[in-house]
Amino acid sequence: MNCQRHLFDIPEEIAFFNFAGLAPILKSSRDAGLSGVQRKARAWEVGEKERIEEPNRLRSLFANLIGATAGDVALIPAASYGIATAARNLDLKRGQKIVVLADQYPNNVLPWIKKSENAGAEVAFVKRPDGDDLTKAVLSAIDERTAITALPHCFWIDGTRLDLSQIGRRCREVGSALVIDATQSLGAVPFDVTDVQPDFLISSAYKWLLCPYTLGFLYVAPQHQNGEPLEHSWRGEVRNGWGADWEDGNIVYSTILQPGTARFNMGETGNIISIPMAIDALEQIERWGVSEINASLRRITQTIIDRTSDLGLVAISEEFRGGHMVGLRLVDKSTGDRLKDLQGQMADHKIYLGVRGDVIRIAPHLSVNETDVDRLISSLHSFL
Repeated sequence: MNCQRHLFDIPEEIAFFNFAGLAPILKSSRDAGLSGVQRKARAWEVGEKERIEEPNRLRSLFANLIGATAGDVALIPAASYGIATAARNLDLKRGQKIVVLADQYPNNVLPWIKKSENAGAEVAFVKRPDGDDLTKAVLSAIDERTAITALPHCFWIDGTRLDLSQIGRRCREVGSALVIDATQSLGAVPFDVTDVQPDFLISSAYKWLLCPYTLGFLYVAPQHQNGEPLEHSWRGEVRNGWGADWEDGNIVYSTILQPGTARFNMGETGNIISIPMAIDALEQIERWGVSEINASLRRITQTIIDRTSDLGLVAISEEFRGGHMVGLRLVDKSTGDRLKDLQGQMADHKIYLGVRGDVIRIAPHLSVNETDVDRLISSLHSFL
């Protein structure tokens, strides 16, 4: 795909390689948000269409992205909210274990540590093997004691991709639930719930989905859709569709939850500022196509890998990369202190990337052009 920089508000002097951190929104999404602010200023003009139909449209767009239906998807404020929902609705007994990756992003670890402590269970951390095959290491860790397997799709530090199809099959063999945090992949790496069959799939939306902050998505498999939500909002209960109604001059409340995944929605899903922004972003991703996005980003990251090999930087093997981002590690670990100030030094030259421990994380999007790549490579040579 050709460079799509014209759709982003990124000045020519900025080389932005940190979509895995905080992604810029599209110009059109910005305009949708500004329109929402104007609507909120004239609140008397806001009707049920905006507050009901637009969230439903967003749920449908996300469902299309992962091969699900809108009825399987809830709107949430953050990945932590979705993972907490999963933790509330999954069983764990004394002596069982939860499988996670070593150095996994905390959102998908801390709730499981707490749950295991309460149950008298164990959290098993899968360490990175000598090679790059994280999938093989995870498969070896899943056994008959495993009650929950909680993983990312791509490792947040260096973009290592897990083969979730294999892992999903292994989980079903031993009776383990599978919880996926796909924040660092959805929108840039293809994903199909009918193939992986997770119990819960969670994603924050402010990274590769190009959405505003404080918004995310929760997919709930059919067998869990009658579970217990984290909150009881008036749209999550059933009484004439509102959770409460007037009867003989008094409010009568309902404690009957809505059927399906709607019960897991956060309160205030009818956000007339952020929801239209997210709709615009997912519509653009749909027009581009996730496979096409991934192929384009893979070409960019491969170019960067090839042009930095003489600096003593190495990436994981191509067969294990998600393709949309890459972590470059120094071969000589004794010189790791060279990375200490790299992120700030690069930012001083208006080049934005991430440094996570001993890894330089390069996470481009379709806004990156050849000049950006040349500037990145030249600066890395200067600083390293």
